[in-house]
Amino acid sequence: MVFYRGVSLLSKLRSRAVQQTNLSNSVRWLQVQTSSGLDLRSELQELIPEQQDRLKKLKSEHGKVQLGNITVDMVLGGMRGMTGLLWETSLLDPDEGIRFRGLSIPECQKVLPAAKPGGEPLPEGLLWLLLTGKVPSKEQVDSLSQELRSRATVPDHVYKTIDALPVTAHPMTQFATGVMALQVQSEFQKAYEKGIHKSKLWEPTYEDSMSLIAQVPLVAAYVYRRMYKNGNTIPKDDSLDYGANFAHMLGFSSSDMHELMRLYVTIHSDHEGGNVSAHTGHLVASALSDPYLSFAAALNGLAGPLHGLANQEVLLWIKSVVEECGENISKEQLKDYVWKTLKSGKVVPGFGHGVLRKTDPRYTCQREFALKHLPEDPLFQLVAKLYEVVPPILTELGKVKNPWPNVDAHSGVLLNYYGLTEARYYTVLFGVSRALGICSQLIWDRALGLPLERPKSVTMEWLENHCKKA
Repeated sequence: MVFYRGVSLLSKLRSRAVQQTNLSNSVRWLQVQTSSGLDLRSELQELIPEQQDRLKKLKSEHGKVQLGNITVDMVLGGMRGMTGLLWETSLLDPDEGIRFRGLSIPECQKVLPAAKPGGEPLPEGLLWLLLTGKVPSKEQVDSLSQELRSRATVPDHVYKTIDALPVTAHPMTQFATGVMALQVQSEFQKAYEKGIHKSKLWEPTYEDSMSLIAQVPLVAAYVYRRMYKNGNTIPKDDSLDYGANFAHMLGFSSSDMHELMRLYVTIHSDHEGGNVSAHTGHLVASALSDPYLSFAAALNGLAGPLHGLANQEVLLWIKSVVEECGENISKEQLKDYVWKTLKSGKVVPGFGHGVLRKTDPRYTCQREFALKHLPEDPLFQLVAKLYEVVPPILTELGKVKNPWPNVDAHSGVLLNYYGLTEARYYTVLFGVSRALGICSQLIWDRALGLPLERPKSVTMEWLENHCKKA
């Protein structure tokens, strides 16, 4: 197919210089691939049969092709590096970072429609790209924004369910509880109970997924206002796009904060299928659990300190540096503090990644945002110093495969600058963003008829005996 051959060509861009040289040609080609229709569901109805045939051909002609060898290290190391999932919406390269349907973050920033000239991409545009593999026009994005706004209503029982929890409960606990309370409206569950052909399962999945994506900002904003603003909620503004409206409901009217939220939601939306939240959502959905149940499970994985909760830990650690050493800390003082952290048995939060082996492009685009909007902010300047100080120390330590900063190293400082200072809440923002990627893939899971996930497990005795024979 022409589109996927084009994406394959894009994914071979290896350096920033080469990317810049070829980007204009890539952009022109992708713009040709847009469709005239404004309805996302209709676009999927055209694409799905083609991709179903593509999957059948791949399985029948190449199903026995080996993808690599599994080692004992992989089995004992949490299946690290095993190729074992189909995830169409994004691919993570150890050197290049994330690509959404073949497009890098800089490319997405260039080709996806924005709210204003030269601004950050609209999350609705990325959602269209994730679902269709095509760059949408501004008119298509506006149409999708309108569809999401029409779905953005939350039943009262959801808020009452959240209110049954102590106001001191962690924001992620309250958020996941709200998502579970939304599940009673699942169109997928109703359709399955009535009886539906498996080839049509994607249709109620689409309905649930789009409603869920539209509703999670309202639930998340309610949690924030309940915890930190005495329960004084702010109604949605139907004149605003997805990211700006989320910021508005949280209580932020700054146009720069709206831009930050558009960028934040876009870059946090997806990170291929192997991370904890994405994999959990896929795993639970493979049992034909509906999107609400699947996404709630994903949120519980995201709440772990080794995954989404890390963004909370980064800002708290940075503030501890300031409290002990002051804002104008020198690089030498910072080195001493980093070594102190490491020698105490702790990690420096925000550095390292399970897959990436270079600086996370999501970190880089946030750094560029900061250089543009808040270059003099003391906490940003501290983050910039950490970028220079921490990697050499981690390299010297010799135990870290990737000493470079990841997405979490920067996001908290940007949010803090614009007044969202409650670090415990940051993972909820991550969760709202991740709804786009998880739900997009879930629709394709159903469309392609992907089976129940059931890997094989073994005991240590089995491994020992196997290794003796080997």
